[in-house]
Amino acid sequence: MHYGTATVTEPAALPIWENFIIVPNMALSRPNAEVADVAHDHGFHSLRVARVIHETNDASTFVLDVPDELRAAFTYAAGQFCTFRVRVNDQSLLRCYSMSSAPAVDAELAVTVKRTPGGLVSNWMLDHLTEGDSVEVTKPAGVFCLTEGQGDLVAFSAGSGITPVHSLIKTALATTTRRVHLLYANQDLDAVIFGSDIEALSAEHGDRFIVSHHLDVDHGFVAPETVRAFMPPGGDVEVYVCGPGPFMDIVEDTLLADGLAPGQIHIERFIPAEPLPEAEAVPSGTGTTRVTIELSGRVDSTDHHPGTTILQTARQMGMSPPFSCEAGSCATCMAKLVEGTAQMHVNNALTDDEVADGWILTCQAVPSGPVAHVIYSEEG
Repeated sequence: MHYGTATVTEPAALPIWENFIIVPNMALSRPNAEVADVAHDHGFHSLRVARVIHETNDASTFVLDVPDELRAAFTYAAGQFCTFRVRVNDQSLLRCYSMSSAPAVDAELAVTVKRTPGGLVSNWMLDHLTEGDSVEVTKPAGVFCLTEGQGDLVAFSAGSGITPVHSLIKTALATTTRRVHLLYANQDLDAVIFGSDIEALSAEHGDRFIVSHHLDVDHGFVAPETVRAFMPPGGDVEVYVCGPGPFMDIVEDTLLADGLAPGQIHIERFIPAEPLPEAEAVPSGTGTTRVTIELSGRVDSTDHHPGTTILQTARQMGMSPPFSCEAGSCATCMAKLVEGTAQMHVNNALTDDEVADGWILTCQAVPSGPVAHVIYSEEG
């Protein structure tokens, strides 16, 4: 994880989960020089749906038309995601969806969404979002990306967890000489997403791409022995894991027990993790840190309860701050610290330059001095 402290001494001018993303054991990917001018752009942009590709009965790929003026902002690395904002039943909802396209291979940006039982956004997108519609999207973010090296890439994926893995595999095969191994678990054959694409990649790359489809109806759930049997010999590997929680736990626990270093295992979780504790508000005058928050034209101050994040403090004050993943990965909750200091538990979204400029992820930031004055941007 990337940790950061923001310190600003003078005020400066400001120019429910379906896919919840947590990525341990990876450093923050830095923007290249070509997109440096849009590094601070974490707002929403309206993109047109160019095409909808029906992958399975409950999964579709949405190809997005990125206009020329936004191409720099939407430059992305394989394995990253975008945050979508949609209105469902008069509610504004935010969800993160990974790119299934690969920038080294595909000319268009595409995300793939699988229907989640009871999921407001996934069901709305699959039932209502069609070619020609517009959808609000942030620029790509996330750190579930390829690392440097020549060792084998081993991917364990289940269900819609194939989405970022598909992007990683295409990129590795197209831009490196590494061998790629994929174990892809599904309930049955009808649930396999990108089946024809995976078959074509296997035929094209021969011995460099080893694929094993695991169908629960035939073999039961993936077990530790399945994981061990699939791992290639030798320790020079990078492992990427994405899928349902129990599946990922089995893979991770097995590999760690067998001696693989934690830094070689990269996991992207699409389920809620343990959130930071939601502390209760305390009466005014009992704290030692004074927090001031500006949001949507409202300015309020309160004494800070130790351990409470800026986001939690804003909620305690009756505000409705923006948020999405609450894991320090998407930057939806970012705000500018214009006075005081704060320490972020996790930062997988902001660059070092942004942190130095005073930007913080309020879902992860805790005041670390006597005052903290935070302004949420009105942009996006």
